[in-house]
Amino acid sequence: MKLLEPTSPSPARWSPRQRNDLRPDSRLADHGWPVAILGVPFDNVTLGAAVARISTMIADRRPHYVATANMDFLVQARGDVELRRILLEADLVLCDGTPLVWASRWLGNPLRERVAGADLVPALIREAAGKGHRIFLLGAGAGVAASAAEHLQGRFPELIICGHYSPPYSDLLEMDHEEAAGRIREARPDLLLVSFGCPKQEKWIAMHYRSLGVPVVIGVGASLDFLAERVRRAPLWMQRSGLEWAYRLVQEPRRLFRRYANDLVRFAPAMTSQWLNLSPRLLPFTRRSDHRASFSASSWIQLWAAEALTILSLKKDARFWSEAMQQKRHCLLDLSRVRAIDSTGTALLARWRQQLHAQGLQFVLISPSTEVKRALRHLQLQDHFLTAANWAEAQGLIKATQLPSRPVTLSGSPRPLAWRGEVTAENIDQVWQLTIDLLRSLGTRQVTLVIDLSQVRFIDSSGVGLMLRVTNWARQNDTEVRFSDPQPDVLNVLQMTRLDHLLLQPA
Repeated sequence: MKLLEPTSPSPARWSPRQRNDLRPDSRLADHGWPVAILGVPFDNVTLGAAVARISTMIADRRPHYVATANMDFLVQARGDVELRRILLEADLVLCDGTPLVWASRWLGNPLRERVAGADLVPALIREAAGKGHRIFLLGAGAGVAASAAEHLQGRFPELIICGHYSPPYSDLLEMDHEEAAGRIREARPDLLLVSFGCPKQEKWIAMHYRSLGVPVVIGVGASLDFLAERVRRAPLWMQRSGLEWAYRLVQEPRRLFRRYANDLVRFAPAMTSQWLNLSPRLLPFTRRSDHRASFSASSWIQLWAAEALTILSLKKDARFWSEAMQQKRHCLLDLSRVRAIDSTGTALLARWRQQLHAQGLQFVLISPSTEVKRALRHLQLQDHFLTAANWAEAQGLIKATQLPSRPVTLSGSPRPLAWRGEVTAENIDQVWQLTIDLLRSLGTRQVTLVIDLSQVRFIDSSGVGLMLRVTNWARQNDTEVRFSDPQPDVLNVLQMTRLDHLLLQPA
């Protein structure tokens, strides 16, 4: 592919040669287009393709995590900012629910099949036995992981189960994280299967997957119970007809009835609203298809989307989008001309952003149209993207993200200490050390010290755990630390942990 270097970012000044589409590549068309359901982008793959993708991740050796999301995941994610972000950042999101396959058909982009965790795990076990992958089983009830390991070893003598551990039940932030993480690091697995239930398992994975040295971590829900033969799966005909939920309900009516009823009441109207707003059949018809691309220097790519970003236009221009998404550069995508965007178009943006973010690269939307803003807002994705009014502003945003940032700063009285940016598993060690150093410099014999959160965009469960750690340290040093002025997303995470009243300064 010949790189284009226009003298100006304006397509109006391009030569005819510079207006040509990118060179052919059909990878996206071969593997299917993702589709966003209630804001979560699902990868459109079969069970076999999912196993192949995970095997490739293992060979890559970098840390990855995979989510097997069902209707309950989506319903919870609508009210849980942290869970929604975890699903958006996952390296692979699989559809673990027949109702979601039906929903994808209504949205004009049918998922190829349901890829249930209970089907994926046995397939991965067989693959691991053949390739010598090391497996660690974590979670489920007391003795379940050990029983699952015993059953698997009997079926696959060549399978390497390098460890298993069922920690005592407790809330996420009360767990002995070092005990579990230490066992996993010592065992050195290639594949870690985590069974704590949603959202605990997803949040545990997000807290630890970067530091465990494990290539692939997957939240598998009740799969270990199935492997241990503690819970029976529905007959095959019920699985294929979408009635497995009914079989599970009969087995565990007290636990599942309320959850299923709540999920249905919340999912159905939200799904109807998405269909009315983002179904390709209800969007305006557009004829023009003149996407354009330019490569500026070696660090970023500039693209201009045409009037439609829908399943039909993406299929038509699959070569363009597939080639563009393979570029390992910062991406600046102009969406000012887009007049029609559907659930597939929004999923494409979310997956593209995730792929670049995983490589330490940025994805910036330039001047998104009213239609694009409305679609992102409808799917609760508006805060997931960097946006800019023009190319210069976008390039400034990219440069700003590359500058070293200080997540803890001194400000003025009466709140001398402030956290900034994001406080997550990626930087909690740095935030901890800076915070303690500054608290010591301020003197720890004051009655109360307040840490300002007004400049924090996001905090995850690791960050909440850090807040608890700071307050405990202060208490041991005869003082008190409270936190103030959280942004809405930060407050949401604190409320989900039920620690907002403990950690926040009273209003």
